[in-house]
Amino acid sequence: MPGENLSRDEARERAALLSVEGYEVSLDLRSAVGEGDGDPRTFRSVTTIRFRCNEPGASSFADLIAPSVTAVSLNGKDLDPSEVFDGSRVALEDLAAENELIVDARCAYSRTGEGMHRFVDPEDGEVYLYTQYEPADARRVFANFEQPDLKAPFRFEVRAPEGWTVWSGGAGELVDGVWRFAETKPISTYITCVVAGPYHYVTDSYERVFEDGTRLEIPLGAMCRKGLAPYFEADDVFLITKQGLDFFHDHFDYPYPFGKYDQAFVPEYNLGAMENPGLVTFREEYIFRGKVTQASYEARANVILHEMAHMWFGDLVTMEWWDDLWLKESFADFMGTFANVGATRFTNAWVTFANRRKAWAYRADQLPSTHPITADIRDLQDAKLNFDGITYAKGASVLKQLVAYVGQDAFLEGARRYFKRNAYGNTRLGDLLSALEETSGRDMAAWARSWLQTAGVNSLTPQVLLDAEGRVTELAVLQEAPESHPELRPHRVAVGLYRRTPEGALERYARVKADVEGARTVVPGLAGAEAPELVLVNDDDLTYCKIRLDETSLSALRENLGAVTDPLARALCWSALWNMTRDALLPARDFVDLVLRHAAGESDIGVLQMLHAWANSALVHYAAPEWRATGERLLADGALAELREAEPGSEHQLAWARFFATTATGEADLQLLRGLLEGTEKIDGLEVDQELRWSFLEPLAAHGVADESVLAAELARDDTASGKRHQVRCLAARPSAAVKAQAWAQVVESDALSNALVEATIAGFVQPSQRELTAPYTQKYFAAIERVWTQRSIQIGMDVVRGLFPSFQDSPETLDATDAWLESHQDAAPALRRLVVEARDDLARALRGQACDAATSGQSPARP
Repeated sequence: MPGENLSRDEARERAALLSVEGYEVSLDLRSAVGEGDGDPRTFRSVTTIRFRCNEPGASSFADLIAPSVTAVSLNGKDLDPSEVFDGSRVALEDLAAENELIVDARCAYSRTGEGMHRFVDPEDGEVYLYTQYEPADARRVFANFEQPDLKAPFRFEVRAPEGWTVWSGGAGELVDGVWRFAETKPISTYITCVVAGPYHYVTDSYERVFEDGTRLEIPLGAMCRKGLAPYFEADDVFLITKQGLDFFHDHFDYPYPFGKYDQAFVPEYNLGAMENPGLVTFREEYIFRGKVTQASYEARANVILHEMAHMWFGDLVTMEWWDDLWLKESFADFMGTFANVGATRFTNAWVTFANRRKAWAYRADQLPSTHPITADIRDLQDAKLNFDGITYAKGASVLKQLVAYVGQDAFLEGARRYFKRNAYGNTRLGDLLSALEETSGRDMAAWARSWLQTAGVNSLTPQVLLDAEGRVTELAVLQEAPESHPELRPHRVAVGLYRRTPEGALERYARVKADVEGARTVVPGLAGAEAPELVLVNDDDLTYCKIRLDETSLSALRENLGAVTDPLARALCWSALWNMTRDALLPARDFVDLVLRHAAGESDIGVLQMLHAWANSALVHYAAPEWRATGERLLADGALAELREAEPGSEHQLAWARFFATTATGEADLQLLRGLLEGTEKIDGLEVDQELRWSFLEPLAAHGVADESVLAAELARDDTASGKRHQVRCLAARPSAAVKAQAWAQVVESDALSNALVEATIAGFVQPSQRELTAPYTQKYFAAIERVWTQRSIQIGMDVVRGLFPSFQDSPETLDATDAWLESHQDAAPALRRLVVEARDDLARALRGQACDAATSGQSPARP
């Protein structure tokens, strides 16, 4: 649509011209229930914007994506909607110094999770609404100036169906049939929010008395669909919330500024969560319908704290444009783990960060699309794609390195000054750096050039020289960078030396902090130490790098990885081995063997679950095709053995049960899963609850054991929104050409499915055991993606382009087809090309891994 993809240049020009004094937004959502008014179903949206113009007589525009506009008035003059509205913008001519714009529109309810999302609960027919805007979908709900640096106070009023409750960022009350909400502080459009419907709502409160005697009271609320109320652990949500508020008040020295603190767990949500001030939204999958491990509770706590950190980093102080998205996301990602460790029961959260979060960063930073943490965001499509592993996880990793570099006290004092100077304003990189320079005395510009303004990940490798008696004469750290991004960075690291104790434990006996700079750095203080069996060059995970292992260390881990007693050190070893596998330096079958021999003793449940995912990925993507059947049997046998050996009823037993389901391919394994479902088989202590039933049903469906009637019966047993998503995924997983054709048509050729069901259908369609069955869709994929990108919303376009790329057609021919599409579509949308380039790189990496794995047995590798 013309003008829908706002550019940075347009935003800068508008920000230089306009300043916004306030919004009044009136929404009539009574049309959400009953018979619709057409396709799409719409609601009335009336917006009044008061704003100033620095150049009277100039022209500008407001943003609005809506099926129709009823009326437009500028400074009391009625304008013809057909002349000033083009589907995405409202033209504003001859502006005065002070202006009032009124836009009366019919906006569309969404089924893609963008704008005003409407969900009908299949369990009871109830309708639930919520909004999701980032980066620029508030314009789907009300007319506005959709860019982060045109902040303003907002006042919402909402008419809703009888019996509903409505929430927004400000405190609200129902007056004469209208929900009216208190005016917000000055905030950006993308963090305004409305949630409406018959939600189950629980309340609590938080209170804090500051040193000067000032009392802060924050009303707390938490909500979910009525169907999820029996599973809603609101007490735990409130516990983490209060612990987080205490922690951030202790460290930020700036009282929470947005009044109340509601948290809404909503259906069909595209993200993990969104930091709308006063009304944070979360995906409802954080409400657990069945038994989960502590890793799931830790993840939920991390997200709660991540979003809470945004109240200061992002909401109170907001980036000027999406180039500096990291100013909120990197900080929130770091602070989520920092607070989890410092304030909650999840004191080992840095282990999870090192093992899981940084894996996301390492992958993103090695793609052709990698970018500096401070990115070059030309437009809104660029912005949408930069909510990635670099902006979040790499940025958070670099902030952890920054804390090691300047010290925690200087870092937090810099943050406090940053808040106070820029409250309710917008900032750039320099604003934060100046505060940190003041508090640390360090040259932050040089640090930022190396860490924030260059892309790529360094590798650090130990080099140990020993004397004739087996003692260290010199230990150096070698730093490398890829040719595409040759920056060698300053790293503040801890180098740890490990040896086995007489009891067999592999423990650290020496540790030295060092500043690594350049290609080779000699580490002081280790000369004369006993020869190590294992050297960790990033012990304690202080910096962001790929850890490489020397031959001695690698040999020690092959035999004794499970003997490393420190959980963080063990997680770092696993991460190093996984990076070696992805980089075609370690054969995939060797990684699978390491998991089979050492994962059983892993005490950290989050690390264990990550190892299960990595082992599966090693087999599916990086193992030589000729070895896959062998690997499948080894993993399935190993998983089943550990399932039977695990403590009955333990979370480790549950983790092995889920992993066994993903690895089961043989007839005996599938029959065991079927027996566990039907109750004819039993494993002591394993409760096969509803969520685990669906986990067992997917492989049964994918291998033709569970047919449509079995899945229909299971849906009847679990006739809920969650059950429907599971059933849709399982239906699409069945090994039938007709099933695949139907699933493809539902996703690619039709827009009838909601975002959640699109996601579920794609997940079922793509099965590693069905490579031959889905082979015909390679050419169909390349024929369809540009049309899908143009015609569908960006969220659905991303889901389709990423999810249906033929990654399991892992052959040089698929690489050639991808290259041919890229060559013949050089004028395609840059964001679309980026997604295809990324998928191509993943495929090329997989082929290199397969070649490495094949070489171990003398097999001929495919061309990488």
